[in-house]
Amino acid sequence: MSRSALVGNVTAMLEDAGFVVSDRCAIRPKSFDIAARRGEDLILVKILGNIDAFNEATGHEMRRLGTYLDATPLVIGLRSRDEDLKPDVVYFRHGVPVLSPDTAYNLFIEEVPPLIYAAPGGLYVNIDGDLLADERQDRDWSLGQLANELGVSRRTVSKYEDGMNASVEVAMELENLFDAPLTSPVSVLEGADDVHETEATPDDPEADPDDEEVVAVLTRAGYEVHPTLRSPFKAVSHEEEEKDDDVVLTGHSEFTKAAEKRARIMSSIGHVTHTHSVYVVDRAKQESVDGTALVEREELEQLRDAAELRKVIRERAEHEEAA
Repeated sequence: MSRSALVGNVTAMLEDAGFVVSDRCAIRPKSFDIAARRGEDLILVKILGNIDAFNEATGHEMRRLGTYLDATPLVIGLRSRDEDLKPDVVYFRHGVPVLSPDTAYNLFIEEVPPLIYAAPGGLYVNIDGDLLADERQDRDWSLGQLANELGVSRRTVSKYEDGMNASVEVAMELENLFDAPLTSPVSVLEGADDVHETEATPDDPEADPDDEEVVAVLTRAGYEVHPTLRSPFKAVSHEEEEKDDDVVLTGHSEFTKAAEKRARIMSSIGHVTHTHSVYVVDRAKQESVDGTALVEREELEQLRDAAELRKVIRERAEHEEAA
């Protein structure tokens, strides 16, 4: 299957599942292909035939964007090396959850979350430690008795009850012993932090030298600016005191056909992520592109604060909608 066909299939599947899906980010380089929202769930999706193409730099940017946009970064792929990804298993690459199309279908269409995740050493599941302890105590077994049944140490059983996850084989044996479900699903849409400990959000990259002046102006106006390297926009900006309510996707370049294309993609992404978008240009012959406000560099420098910029962005977006 070609990558273009795979992107189309994933997009159709998400739309069938009730997601609003952005236009495809048909530019390079790109950290994600589409953004999709269903209710409060927002995902940024990278779609690959072979997930080995997903590198650390892209993973770090997706994780940063997930933090700034309150979204879950996600990779949907077919295989790793020459092996197909297993259904109903969550993999990880550079701290980002990875699903096969079948796993994604079960999660989003059938609403059956995966129970298994891959980690160094094999496949694992979440054990409900409190439920395990209750079942053991109801049977009047000591930690040592359960340890003997499983062929593990007493300390290992204690760790299971404290929340340590177990191999698939141990989980199956536990459920057979107690004839009760003791596993819980992987919370993919919450970043799967309960099964995969990751480092803190990677630091922002340095801004492109051509963008430093724009970043400085936005910072003086009261915005916190997070530069990006692999996105349709150059930065995610938000007012320092209004992070949750006024996030702005920010672009900057000469106003060319390529810039117009980026502005359209930014608008589509903004519609899905519930953010605004602004593109800073040297000269503009129009006020906006599909809802992305165009602001000339000199005009930006004259804006006194974030409130003025916010007003300009909204007025130009509303003017286009009314036209």
